[in-house]
Amino acid sequence: MPAGPPAPARGAFAEAVADARRAGELLVQPRMGFADLPRMREGLLAVKNARARTVGTLTIDSYTRVGDDASAARALAEGTDLNGYPIVAHGADTTRRLVSGLGGDGFAVQVRHGSANPIGIIRALLDAGLDATEGGPVSYCLPYSRTPIHTSVEAWARSCELLASRPGTHLESFGGCMLGQLCPPGLLVALSVLEGVFFRQHGLRSVSLSYAQQTHHGQDVEALLALRTLAGEHLAGLDWHVVLYTYMGVFPRTPGGALGLLRDSAVLAMRTGTERMIVKTPAEAHRIPTIQDNIHALEEAALAAAGPHARASEAGAEFGVLAEARTLVDTVLGLHPDAGRALAEAFRRGLLDVPYCLHADNANRSRSYIDDRGSLQWHSTGAMPIGATPVPGRDRLRADDLLGMLSHTQESFDRAAVARGEGPDGRTALQV
Repeated sequence: MPAGPPAPARGAFAEAVADARRAGELLVQPRMGFADLPRMREGLLAVKNARARTVGTLTIDSYTRVGDDASAARALAEGTDLNGYPIVAHGADTTRRLVSGLGGDGFAVQVRHGSANPIGIIRALLDAGLDATEGGPVSYCLPYSRTPIHTSVEAWARSCELLASRPGTHLESFGGCMLGQLCPPGLLVALSVLEGVFFRQHGLRSVSLSYAQQTHHGQDVEALLALRTLAGEHLAGLDWHVVLYTYMGVFPRTPGGALGLLRDSAVLAMRTGTERMIVKTPAEAHRIPTIQDNIHALEEAALAAAGPHARASEAGAEFGVLAEARTLVDTVLGLHPDAGRALAEAFRRGLLDVPYCLHADNANRSRSYIDDRGSLQWHSTGAMPIGATPVPGRDRLRADDLLGMLSHTQESFDRAAVARGEGPDGRTALQV
């Protein structure tokens, strides 16, 4: 019997994920990026030394994200604060010094950026000896950019091929986080899988697929298991894992509500075999998080993940997530053998349609709502090949419906925290 293809070589980031998987622990990761080198180094060291199994993050500033490296360099020269780490303006030698000595012992660093044309960022991270980043031709085009989808597809094809030219590199799809909130899970799962297929076609051997926690725990369990099922079918032979994002919408304002939501996401990850989780801090409802805010969130997530959790063994069908996602994936991949051209064509025809997304290449005919169970459903699906269950008696959703949905999770977790009598540390008097 002939031997199968060799296992993909793992770089430092993918190996950190594999180490956590072997240990049966959830790998937790912050959002963090500072232009100031001592502060960025302090943040990475704090993440590495947290009481949790962690990986670090370099989140890129908004100038670098859109390719305006001259403005980023000018801000550095003038001492102007930036909202992230300007990896191109700092240069490879500076970034190499920044991360020197941090690798090993299961720790690695991922570069996060938000760019529809990331070729300069990817060149900079490779030159600095880093091996992991994220994004995708759709997920970093809609709704973040005005770049046409076909232009983003071309840019991401070149960027993937550059990244794949270095052994052991890793790329995460942001597709499962589309819009942050109010996008039904079937579409999130499909977009993440489709970007994974795109990455594979352009040479990547190590990838991760994302999913953002939504409004209903049971529906999220079903979605994450559906994502694993479809990843197994479409990414066989690759090194792949799943990453969960703690709820990305309006966050609870009470400490107890915020910590309750963070802990719920950690439990969700453990129940579904999710390997990595991007945390959100309780401070984010009020201000920009500090380094210590991030460490607190990482440690709270790790503590919640360490408890006993019943593993969900297979994707259920109560919410129809797997069937819906499979229909979307199969429909898109049937349009053209090249996944990038298929994605662009799918949006042109409205076969993929992100609700409430105003990008010029998005049909914007689909709408979603939160039903009486608290789950996300389709009110209308436009030309997508999936069904909808409209709100009874409503042809169109109103502005106040949308506002209510945006605050649904925040209000639900805040009410629950108040009912439990939780204090500022998110614990009841009996737990203190």
